[in-house]
Amino acid sequence: MGYLKNHLATLVMGVFAAVLTGLWPYFNGFAPVLDFVFLMAVPISWFLVVILWLAQVSTNYMHPPGSSHDRHPTEPNPPMVHLAGEGTGQEGPPPDDSEELLAARAQLSRELEDLRQSVKMKDGEIDGLKRQIAALETQVQIESIRTELANLRSAASRD
Repeated sequence: MGYLKNHLATLVMGVFAAVLTGLWPYFNGFAPVLDFVFLMAVPISWFLVVILWLAQVSTNYMHPPGSSHDRHPTEPNPPMVHLAGEGTGQEGPPPDDSEELLAARAQLSRELEDLRQSVKMKDGEIDGLKRQIAALETQVQIESIRTELANLRSAASRD
């Protein structure tokens, strides 16, 4: 959250609208053009205050504090853990999880290879379907020519 729960724009516009509202009676009757300017500016500025407030309330409702939009990206380096023991204050990588890491890597590698194989199979199926579609277009053209020939024959037999 920013300043004033992100209502800073609403506050600034509200102060501006309040100043305009306060100045309006002071400048009333001073010049006809100022009457027109205040008549237009004051309601519009209060309208903007209401719209800004509603927009910010809606945004705060849709993106509450702590949602994924407010989190900062994690650091690419592994977290450092204080190693107990000698009390030297040295920090190092987390304790031994190398077997778990190797097992996870192997599993992910197998899943990646399975995905690659399924994509290859899908590509083969897509190519076969494309060939069938091309053959269907040819068959459709042949059937349309046969229909035209039949229509011509029937028209010729009528004459």
